[in-house]
Amino acid sequence: MPRTKIVDALKKSQPEETITVKGWVRTRRDSKNGFSFVELNDGSCMANLQIVVDGDVPNYSEIVKQVTTGSSLAITGTIKESPGKNQRIELHATEWELLGTADAESYPLQKKRHSFEFLREIAHLRPRTNTFGAITRVRNACSAAVHQFFQSRGFLYIQTPIITTSDCEGAGEMFQVTTLDLAKLAQVKTEIDFQQDFFGKPASLTVSGQLEAEIFATSLGDVYTFGPTFRAENSNTTRHLSEFWMIEPEMPFYDLNDDMQLAEDFIQSVVGHVLEQCEEDIDFFNLRIDKTVLATLRNIVDNKFLRIPYTEAIEILEKSGQKFEYPIEWGRDLQSEHERFLTEQHFKQP
Repeated sequence: MPRTKIVDALKKSQPEETITVKGWVRTRRDSKNGFSFVELNDGSCMANLQIVVDGDVPNYSEIVKQVTTGSSLAITGTIKESPGKNQRIELHATEWELLGTADAESYPLQKKRHSFEFLREIAHLRPRTNTFGAITRVRNACSAAVHQFFQSRGFLYIQTPIITTSDCEGAGEMFQVTTLDLAKLAQVKTEIDFQQDFFGKPASLTVSGQLEAEIFATSLGDVYTFGPTFRAENSNTTRHLSEFWMIEPEMPFYDLNDDMQLAEDFIQSVVGHVLEQCEEDIDFFNLRIDKTVLATLRNIVDNKFLRIPYTEAIEILEKSGQKFEYPIEWGRDLQSEHERFLTEQHFKQP
């Protein structure tokens, strides 16, 4: 029987329907009456599917003690209405198969909240946690929404090089790529001869696909890039990452108002898609990570983006009475703290 994903089972399956699910065990509880409850998750959604495994199921006594947190199962059974308040259905097993075991003594993930520091030490297992599962599903929805938005507007997707000899940003803070023997280079007192390198010249990881995108835009019209980008900036802030995915649209015949409208439409489209497709994950973030997440995202989707001249923004900041780390002066760039004050406190909208 074809596998049914748990997200589909929870949303679409009807009582008395027979399905097969496969996933990893979150918990197992044994009843004194000779049956077990298994919470199964396959990563397709935040929620687990409760499985009721009766002692009469073939191989029950052989398998049940090996069904520990982290083990994997294939279960075929019949959908039943659940008597529990927090779930619509449950699966009553007629067959089950142990696909993989997990040592109960050493398996590090348990039914409790783990710190990010601890999860960093078990990177190979952290996608099984609620937090990283939700992050992955939201990132997937964001990526799909990016392409959906630009494709629906006739933009061409341009794949730009990862290894390049150009520094589009002009900052010189690039990760260098070389096949030269670094151990030997440390002993060489003369300048490095890059003609002996793989490309015959210095090469680095890209900081931007802007140059290539502009070339295509001036021949083919509206284009966009969406791919990994690397910055060798020694700055530990959320705005400065050594590796991230960047979106760069290039439009040959847009003016400033066109640019602003595209940015507004794009952000609202992506956020709206995530709210629609990942409601359960966003609710989890709002409950466990940041209680302002949902309100912030709703504010973005439900309101027009205010547009004000630079001079007006400076005047508002000067009259605010707010103490800023960076001084307010006409002609200077606005800093993050200035932008956040305008959007979060003064206007309370994007």
